[in-house]
Amino acid sequence: MKAAVLHGKEDVRVEEIAPRSLAPGEVRVRIEAALTCGTDLKVFKRGYHAKMIVPPAVFGHELAGVISEVRSEKAEGGRQEWKTGERVVVANSAPCGDCFFCKNHQENLCEDLLFLNGAYAESIVIPARLVQKNLLRFKPETDFRDAALTEPLACVVQGVEDVKLHSGQNVLVLGAGPIGLMFVALARNLGCTVTVAGRGEKRLQAAQRLGAEKIFKVGNDGDVVKALRGGEKSQIANRKSQIGFDAVIEAVGRPETWEAAVQLVRKGGAVNFFGGCPSGTTITLDTTLIHYSNLTLLASFHHTPRTIRRALEFIEAGVIRAEDFVDGECPLSKLPELFKSMAAGNHAVKTLIRVHE
Repeated sequence: MKAAVLHGKEDVRVEEIAPRSLAPGEVRVRIEAALTCGTDLKVFKRGYHAKMIVPPAVFGHELAGVISEVRSEKAEGGRQEWKTGERVVVANSAPCGDCFFCKNHQENLCEDLLFLNGAYAESIVIPARLVQKNLLRFKPETDFRDAALTEPLACVVQGVEDVKLHSGQNVLVLGAGPIGLMFVALARNLGCTVTVAGRGEKRLQAAQRLGAEKIFKVGNDGDVVKALRGGEKSQIANRKSQIGFDAVIEAVGRPETWEAAVQLVRKGGAVNFFGGCPSGTTITLDTTLIHYSNLTLLASFHHTPRTIRRALEFIEAGVIRAEDFVDGECPLSKLPELFKSMAAGNHAVKTLIRVHE
Protein backbone atom coordinates (compact mmCIF):
# COMPACT_ATOMS: atom_id res chain seq x y z
CA MET A 1 0.00 0.00 0.00
CA LYS A 2 1.04 3.64 -0.39
CA ALA A 3 1.90 5.61 2.75
CA ALA A 4 3.73 8.79 3.72
CA VAL A 5 6.91 7.99 5.65
CA LEU A 6 8.78 10.58 7.73
CA HIS A 7 12.54 10.16 7.35
CA GLY A 8 13.79 13.26 9.14
CA LYS A 9 13.74 17.04 9.14
CA GLU A 10 11.51 18.27 6.30
CA ASP A 11 11.86 14.86 4.66
CA VAL A 12 8.61 12.99 4.09
CA ARG A 13 8.25 10.55 1.20
CA VAL A 14 5.30 8.66 -0.25
CA GLU A 15 6.39 5.04 -0.49
CA GLU A 16 5.01 1.59 -1.18
CA ILE A 17 5.06 -0.38 2.07
CA ALA A 18 3.89 -3.87 2.96
CA PRO A 19 0.81 -3.96 5.22
CA ARG A 20 1.59 -5.96 8.34
CA SER A 21 -0.54 -8.81 9.61
CA LEU A 22 -2.83 -8.27 12.59
CA ALA A 23 -2.05 -9.33 16.14
CA PRO A 24 -4.84 -10.47 18.48
CA GLY A 25 -7.14 -7.59 19.42
CA GLU A 26 -6.16 -5.43 16.45
CA VAL A 27 -8.21 -4.13 13.52
CA ARG A 28 -7.28 -2.74 10.14
CA VAL A 29 -9.01 0.42 8.94
CA ARG A 30 -9.30 1.53 5.33
CA ILE A 31 -8.75 5.28 5.61
CA GLU A 32 -11.48 7.40 4.04
CA ALA A 33 -10.44 10.82 5.39
CA ALA A 34 -7.06 12.05 6.61
CA LEU A 35 -6.50 15.67 7.63
CA THR A 36 -3.41 17.82 8.03
CA CYS A 37 -2.57 19.12 11.49
CA GLY A 38 -0.36 21.79 13.04
CA THR A 39 1.34 19.14 15.17
CA ASP A 40 2.24 17.20 12.02
CA LEU A 41 3.72 20.40 10.60
CA LYS A 42 5.86 20.85 13.73
CA VAL A 43 7.00 17.24 13.44
CA PHE A 44 7.80 17.76 9.75
CA LYS A 45 9.91 20.84 10.55
CA ARG A 46 11.76 19.17 13.44
CA GLY A 47 12.02 15.75 11.88
CA TYR A 48 10.75 13.89 14.93
CA HIS A 49 8.70 14.09 18.12
CA ALA A 50 10.31 12.47 21.16
CA LYS A 51 7.03 11.03 22.43
CA MET A 52 4.94 10.64 19.29
CA ILE A 53 7.14 9.61 16.38
CA VAL A 54 10.75 8.68 15.69
CA PRO A 55 11.75 8.33 12.01
CA PRO A 56 11.61 6.47 9.81
CA ALA A 57 7.92 6.05 10.56
CA VAL A 58 4.53 6.32 8.89
CA PHE A 59 3.12 9.80 9.32
CA GLY A 60 -0.14 11.61 10.19
CA HIS A 61 -2.70 11.08 12.94
CA GLU A 62 -6.13 12.57 12.11
CA LEU A 63 -8.28 9.99 10.34
CA ALA A 64 -11.59 8.22 9.95
CA GLY A 65 -12.44 5.16 7.92
CA VAL A 66 -14.02 1.73 7.66
CA ILE A 67 -12.89 -1.46 9.37
CA SER A 68 -11.58 -3.78 6.65
CA GLU A 69 -10.12 -6.58 8.77
CA VAL A 70 -10.61 -7.77 12.35
CA ARG A 71 -8.62 -9.98 14.65
CA SER A 72 -10.52 -9.17 17.80
CA GLU A 73 -10.29 -11.15 20.98
CA LYS A 74 -13.64 -12.70 21.75
CA ALA A 75 -15.84 -10.54 23.92
CA GLU A 76 -18.13 -11.89 26.65
CA GLY A 77 -20.61 -14.39 25.22
CA GLY A 78 -18.25 -15.31 22.37
CA ARG A 79 -19.29 -12.43 20.11
CA GLN A 80 -16.80 -10.16 18.35
CA GLU A 81 -16.95 -6.53 19.46
CA TRP A 82 -15.87 -5.13 16.08
CA LYS A 83 -17.00 -6.08 12.59
CA THR A 84 -15.78 -5.31 9.09
CA GLY A 85 -17.68 -2.51 7.40
CA GLU A 86 -18.13 -0.44 10.56
CA ARG A 87 -17.43 3.30 10.23
CA VAL A 88 -14.91 4.31 12.88
CA VAL A 89 -12.71 7.10 14.12
CA VAL A 90 -9.65 6.49 16.26
CA ALA A 91 -7.67 8.79 18.52
CA ASN A 92 -3.92 9.16 18.10
CA SER A 93 -3.14 7.67 21.52
CA ALA A 94 -4.44 5.50 24.32
CA PRO A 95 -3.50 5.61 28.03
CA CYS A 96 -2.32 2.58 29.98
CA GLY A 97 -5.08 2.76 32.61
CA ASP A 98 -2.74 1.64 35.41
CA CYS A 99 -0.36 4.49 36.26
CA PHE A 100 -0.85 7.19 38.92
CA PHE A 101 -2.29 9.69 36.43
CA CYS A 102 -4.72 7.25 34.84
CA LYS A 103 -6.02 6.24 38.24
CA ASN A 104 -6.53 9.94 39.08
CA HIS A 105 -8.56 10.68 35.92
CA GLN A 106 -5.67 12.47 34.19
CA GLU A 107 -5.17 10.01 31.36
CA ASN A 108 -3.77 12.80 29.16
CA LEU A 109 -0.70 12.71 31.43
CA CYS A 110 -0.35 8.91 31.33
CA GLU A 111 3.23 7.78 31.86
CA ASP A 112 2.88 5.22 29.06
CA LEU A 113 0.73 6.83 26.36
CA LEU A 114 0.70 4.62 23.27
CA PHE A 115 0.72 6.86 20.19
CA LEU A 116 -0.60 6.06 16.74
CA ASN A 117 0.71 7.44 13.44
CA GLY A 118 0.04 6.54 9.83
CA ALA A 119 -3.04 8.54 8.76
CA TYR A 120 -1.48 9.53 5.43
CA ALA A 121 -1.88 6.05 4.00
CA GLU A 122 -4.40 3.78 2.33
CA SER A 123 -4.96 1.81 5.53
CA ILE A 124 -3.76 1.62 9.12
CA VAL A 125 -3.50 -1.07 11.81
CA ILE A 126 -5.05 -0.03 15.14
CA PRO A 127 -3.19 -1.57 18.11
CA ALA A 128 -5.24 -3.52 20.65
CA ARG A 129 -4.99 -0.87 23.37
CA LEU A 130 -6.37 1.81 21.06
CA VAL A 131 -9.09 -0.56 19.89
CA GLN A 132 -10.12 -1.07 23.52
CA LYS A 133 -9.94 2.54 24.67
CA ASN A 134 -10.20 5.01 21.79
CA LEU A 135 -11.77 3.42 18.71
CA LEU A 136 -15.30 4.77 18.23
CA ARG A 137 -18.16 4.04 15.87
CA PHE A 138 -19.95 7.01 14.35
CA LYS A 139 -23.36 7.44 12.81
CA PRO A 140 -23.99 6.53 9.15
CA GLU A 141 -25.03 10.11 8.40
CA THR A 142 -21.77 11.54 9.79
CA ASP A 143 -19.29 12.36 7.04
CA PHE A 144 -15.79 10.87 7.26
CA ARG A 145 -14.28 14.37 7.04
CA ASP A 146 -16.33 15.47 10.03
CA ALA A 147 -15.39 12.40 12.08
CA ALA A 148 -11.69 12.93 11.32
CA LEU A 149 -11.83 16.15 13.35
CA THR A 150 -12.47 14.18 16.56
CA GLU A 151 -8.88 14.04 17.84
CA PRO A 152 -7.98 17.75 17.60
CA LEU A 153 -11.42 18.70 18.88
CA ALA A 154 -10.94 16.43 21.91
CA CYS A 155 -7.85 18.47 22.84
CA VAL A 156 -9.94 21.64 22.60
CA VAL A 157 -12.70 20.09 24.72
CA GLN A 158 -9.99 19.39 27.31
CA GLY A 159 -8.91 23.03 27.15
CA VAL A 160 -12.44 24.41 27.45
CA GLU A 161 -13.12 22.25 30.49
CA ASP A 162 -9.77 23.05 32.12
CA VAL A 163 -10.40 26.81 31.92
CA LYS A 164 -14.07 26.32 32.92
CA LEU A 165 -15.64 28.40 30.16
CA HIS A 166 -19.31 29.14 30.67
CA SER A 167 -22.17 31.19 29.30
CA GLY A 168 -21.87 34.97 29.50
CA GLN A 169 -18.08 35.12 29.58
CA ASN A 170 -16.06 37.47 27.41
CA VAL A 171 -13.40 35.27 25.81
CA LEU A 172 -10.32 36.17 23.79
CA VAL A 173 -8.79 33.57 21.47
CA LEU A 174 -5.24 34.31 20.35
CA GLY A 175 -4.63 32.52 17.07
CA ALA A 176 -6.96 31.67 14.20
CA GLY A 177 -5.56 28.31 13.18
CA PRO A 178 -7.66 25.13 13.38
CA ILE A 179 -7.34 24.91 17.17
CA GLY A 180 -8.20 28.57 17.71
CA LEU A 181 -11.22 28.23 15.43
CA MET A 182 -12.43 25.18 17.36
CA PHE A 183 -12.18 27.19 20.58
CA VAL A 184 -14.31 29.87 18.91
CA ALA A 185 -16.98 27.35 17.93
CA LEU A 186 -17.16 25.68 21.34
CA ALA A 187 -17.09 28.96 23.26
CA ARG A 188 -19.92 30.34 21.14
CA ASN A 189 -21.86 27.10 21.64
CA LEU A 190 -21.52 27.66 25.39
CA GLY A 191 -22.91 31.19 25.09
CA CYS A 192 -19.66 33.16 25.38
CA THR A 193 -18.88 36.39 23.57
CA VAL A 194 -15.72 35.71 21.56
CA THR A 195 -12.97 37.98 20.26
CA VAL A 196 -10.21 36.65 18.01
CA ALA A 197 -6.77 38.07 17.28
CA GLY A 198 -4.84 36.33 14.55
CA ARG A 199 -3.38 36.34 11.07
CA GLY A 200 -4.49 35.17 7.64
CA GLU A 201 -7.57 36.58 5.92
CA LYS A 202 -9.18 33.18 5.27
CA ARG A 203 -8.73 32.11 8.87
CA LEU A 204 -10.07 35.36 10.30
CA GLN A 205 -13.08 35.14 7.99
CA ALA A 206 -13.65 31.59 9.26
CA ALA A 207 -13.53 32.88 12.84
CA GLN A 208 -16.22 35.39 11.99
CA ARG A 209 -18.41 32.72 10.36
CA LEU A 210 -18.03 30.58 13.49
CA GLY A 211 -19.41 33.39 15.65
CA ALA A 212 -16.52 35.60 16.75
CA GLU A 213 -18.04 39.04 17.33
CA LYS A 214 -14.78 40.98 17.09
CA ILE A 215 -11.76 40.26 14.91
CA PHE A 216 -8.33 41.84 15.24
CA LYS A 217 -5.67 41.34 12.59
CA VAL A 218 -2.21 40.89 14.08
CA GLY A 219 0.58 42.59 12.15
CA ASN A 220 3.78 41.06 10.84
CA ASP A 221 5.47 41.96 14.12
CA GLY A 222 3.23 39.43 15.91
CA ASP A 223 2.38 41.97 18.63
CA VAL A 224 -1.11 40.94 19.76
CA VAL A 225 -1.23 43.48 22.60
CA LYS A 226 -0.66 46.32 20.15
CA ALA A 227 -3.24 44.86 17.77
CA LEU A 228 -5.93 44.78 20.45
CA ARG A 229 -5.09 47.95 22.35
CA GLY A 230 -4.78 49.92 19.15
CA GLY A 231 -8.24 48.93 18.05
CA GLU A 232 -10.12 48.58 21.32
CA LYS A 233 -8.82 51.20 23.77
CA SER A 234 -12.09 51.35 25.67
CA GLN A 235 -11.98 47.64 26.44
CA ILE A 236 -8.29 47.21 27.23
CA ALA A 237 -7.33 50.58 28.56
CA ASN A 238 -3.89 49.84 29.92
CA ARG A 239 -1.95 47.22 31.78
CA LYS A 240 -2.49 48.73 35.21
CA SER A 241 -6.27 48.77 35.10
CA GLN A 242 -6.44 45.21 33.69
CA ILE A 243 -9.80 45.83 32.05
CA GLY A 244 -9.79 42.83 29.79
CA PHE A 245 -11.24 39.41 29.13
CA ASP A 246 -12.68 36.84 31.51
CA ALA A 247 -10.63 34.15 29.80
CA VAL A 248 -7.78 34.23 27.30
CA ILE A 249 -6.89 31.19 25.18
CA GLU A 250 -3.37 31.19 23.76
CA ALA A 251 -3.56 29.00 20.64
CA VAL A 252 -0.40 30.18 18.88
CA GLY A 253 2.45 28.50 20.72
CA ARG A 254 4.93 31.39 20.89
CA PRO A 255 6.57 32.62 24.12
CA GLU A 256 5.78 36.26 23.36
CA THR A 257 2.10 35.39 22.89
CA TRP A 258 2.06 33.52 26.21
CA GLU A 259 3.36 36.70 27.87
CA ALA A 260 0.83 38.85 26.00
CA ALA A 261 -2.06 36.66 27.15
CA VAL A 262 -1.37 37.59 30.78
CA GLN A 263 -1.59 41.28 29.91
CA LEU A 264 -4.98 40.89 28.26
CA VAL A 265 -6.96 39.03 30.92
CA ARG A 266 -9.02 40.88 33.55
CA LYS A 267 -8.45 40.77 37.29
CA GLY A 268 -9.62 37.41 38.56
CA GLY A 269 -9.60 35.96 35.06
CA ALA A 270 -7.98 32.85 33.62
CA VAL A 271 -5.40 32.18 30.92
CA ASN A 272 -4.99 28.86 29.15
CA PHE A 273 -1.53 28.47 27.63
CA PHE A 274 -2.83 25.94 25.11
CA GLY A 275 -0.31 26.39 22.31
CA GLY A 276 2.87 24.39 22.84
CA CYS A 277 6.03 26.50 22.46
CA PRO A 278 9.32 25.24 20.98
CA SER A 279 11.35 23.08 23.33
CA GLY A 280 13.67 25.01 25.64
CA THR A 281 11.89 28.37 25.37
CA THR A 282 11.04 30.40 28.47
CA ILE A 283 8.83 33.35 29.35
CA THR A 284 8.95 36.23 31.85
CA LEU A 285 5.88 37.07 33.93
CA ASP A 286 5.09 40.01 36.21
CA THR A 287 4.65 38.37 39.62
CA THR A 288 3.01 41.47 41.11
CA LEU A 289 0.44 41.51 38.33
CA ILE A 290 -0.34 37.81 38.71
CA HIS A 291 -0.57 37.95 42.50
CA TYR A 292 -2.60 41.13 43.00
CA SER A 293 -4.86 40.42 40.03
CA ASN A 294 -5.59 36.93 41.40
CA LEU A 295 -5.02 35.36 37.98
CA THR A 296 -5.44 31.70 37.15
CA LEU A 297 -2.75 30.49 34.75
CA LEU A 298 -2.95 26.96 33.39
CA ALA A 299 -1.96 24.83 30.42
CA SER A 300 -3.91 22.06 28.72
CA PHE A 301 -2.30 19.06 27.06
CA HIS A 302 -3.70 16.33 24.82
CA HIS A 303 -6.99 14.52 25.54
CA THR A 304 -8.58 11.69 27.50
CA PRO A 305 -10.92 8.87 26.44
CA ARG A 306 -13.80 10.93 27.87
CA THR A 307 -12.99 14.07 25.87
CA ILE A 308 -12.54 11.96 22.71
CA ARG A 309 -16.12 10.76 23.16
CA ARG A 310 -17.37 14.25 24.00
CA ALA A 311 -15.72 15.61 20.85
CA LEU A 312 -17.49 13.08 18.65
CA GLU A 313 -20.77 14.06 20.33
CA PHE A 314 -20.18 17.72 19.36
CA ILE A 315 -19.43 16.65 15.78
CA GLU A 316 -22.50 14.46 15.49
CA ALA A 317 -24.61 17.30 16.93
CA GLY A 318 -23.36 19.60 14.15
CA VAL A 319 -21.49 22.02 16.46
CA ILE A 320 -18.25 21.30 14.58
CA ARG A 321 -18.38 20.68 10.83
CA ALA A 322 -15.62 19.93 8.37
CA GLU A 323 -16.92 22.57 5.97
CA ASP A 324 -15.82 25.23 8.46
CA PHE A 325 -12.29 23.82 8.81
CA VAL A 326 -11.30 21.84 5.72
CA ASP A 327 -10.56 24.33 2.97
CA GLY A 328 -8.38 22.30 0.60
CA GLU A 329 -7.66 18.88 -0.86
CA CYS A 330 -4.44 17.21 -1.91
CA PRO A 331 -3.62 13.77 -3.33
CA LEU A 332 -1.31 11.59 -1.23
CA SER A 333 1.34 11.70 -3.97
CA LYS A 334 1.64 15.49 -3.52
CA LEU A 335 1.88 15.39 0.30
CA PRO A 336 5.64 16.25 0.42
CA GLU A 337 5.04 19.39 -1.65
CA LEU A 338 2.05 20.32 0.51
CA PHE A 339 4.07 20.17 3.72
CA LYS A 340 6.84 22.24 2.17
CA SER A 341 4.28 24.90 1.28
CA MET A 342 2.82 24.72 4.81
CA ALA A 343 6.31 25.20 6.26
CA ALA A 344 6.77 28.21 3.98
CA GLY A 345 3.62 29.87 5.30
CA ASN A 346 0.61 28.33 3.54
CA HIS A 347 -2.33 29.55 5.66
CA ALA A 348 -4.87 26.88 4.74
CA VAL A 349 -6.90 25.84 7.78
CA LYS A 350 -6.92 22.10 7.13
CA THR A 351 -6.32 20.03 4.01
CA LEU A 352 -8.01 16.74 3.19
CA ILE A 353 -5.50 14.21 1.92
CA ARG A 354 -6.92 11.93 -0.76
CA VAL A 355 -5.19 8.68 0.14
CA HIS A 356 -6.92 6.64 -2.59
CA GLU A 357 -5.92 8.31 -5.86
